[in-house]
Amino acid sequence: MRSATDRLTRAARRRTAEQTRRGGVLVLAAALLVALFAFAAFVVDVGYITLTRAELSKTADGSALAAANELVDAYGTGALVTQAGGAANGRLAAQQVAHANEAGGLQSTVIDTARDVRFGRYLWDGDAGEWTKVWDQQPYNLAEVSLRRDVINDGVPSSSGDGPLDLFFAPVIGSKRAGTSITSTAALLPAVGFKIEANSGLNIGILPIALDVETWTNLIDHNIGDDEFTFNTQTGAVTAGGDGIREVSLYPTGSNLLPPGNRGTVDIGPMNNSTADISRQILYGINQSDLDSLKAQGVELRWDNGPIVLNGDTGLSAGIKDELEAIKGQPRAIPIFSQVSGPGNNAMYTIVKFVGVRIMFVQLTGKPTSKRVVIQPAPMTDPSFVTGTAEIRADTMFGPASLVP
Repeated sequence: MRSATDRLTRAARRRTAEQTRRGGVLVLAAALLVALFAFAAFVVDVGYITLTRAELSKTADGSALAAANELVDAYGTGALVTQAGGAANGRLAAQQVAHANEAGGLQSTVIDTARDVRFGRYLWDGDAGEWTKVWDQQPYNLAEVSLRRDVINDGVPSSSGDGPLDLFFAPVIGSKRAGTSITSTAALLPAVGFKIEANSGLNIGILPIALDVETWTNLIDHNIGDDEFTFNTQTGAVTAGGDGIREVSLYPTGSNLLPPGNRGTVDIGPMNNSTADISRQILYGINQSDLDSLKAQGVELRWDNGPIVLNGDTGLSAGIKDELEAIKGQPRAIPIFSQVSGPGNNAMYTIVKFVGVRIMFVQLTGKPTSKRVVIQPAPMTDPSFVTGTAEIRADTMFGPASLVP
């Protein structure tokens, strides 16, 4: 009897131990499932947040670049719109880019342009050797765009598309939403040279006619000049009557800065350019072949490391009148010279910078005193402009907007 009882007791104990182990396994399995679910929730939701941030970052970059590019027309002596107008155009451009891009599960990205876009100045500090940002100061060449998915109003998540992200699995473990935001900054940097990208087929809008630095400085810094013509920003037409932007003539009547037999044209390309070369450059700009010719002469069209020396040509003549007429109103870069030596084709111009202008009036026939090529300052940007560290002035040309830290 005792042995049978012992056997029954031992069997009962084994069943109890097995049940205990099974119960422990179930508890452990349940705990592991909770941990696994939490990990899955973490992975999925973090992936969702990361993807959303990448989408917001791409859109913020595009919006900031678009906003900054709109500031070009509001900059400088020849500005086509006011600073307020440039900022308004920048906000609109940023909004258009944001609305065209999806993020966080929404087909378009929400941006409050009054809250999320701001402007300022981006200036080179030569002493410190770095760029500095000054917000809310004109004239603007800096734009910042913030895209948000973290807005909560009075304790309630925004329903306008900029509220926190609704998470997928994290609510099971007590986290319903996650907030995130991205900020991008873009600036207009000063042009210090020209370059054509290989195989691009592009030309640079340079007019091969130089103006003396004294006349240009008086125009920009002291507003000395005439105001006879108006440029229509909507149609691109030039008409008689002032528009508030002062003008000077490229034709050097009575100038004592130029030697005999020369009237300001320069060889940007092969030396001793023909009239056909000058006509081509007036109409279509400088091409890669022209730059290659300069390079063979040891000349680089870059002025941040010192002046450029260009060979002079025979000067302005009625032979290029039609070409100059054809580009009236269009922006072009011209060289500004500080000194010139030698007569005619042997003249050598010391070029200190290039500036943006537009031709307003052409008169190259009749008496020398009646000949004029009237220009006014013009804001200018182009993909061929090489940017660098330089002081930004009222006559600065800009490269296309760049993202900055």
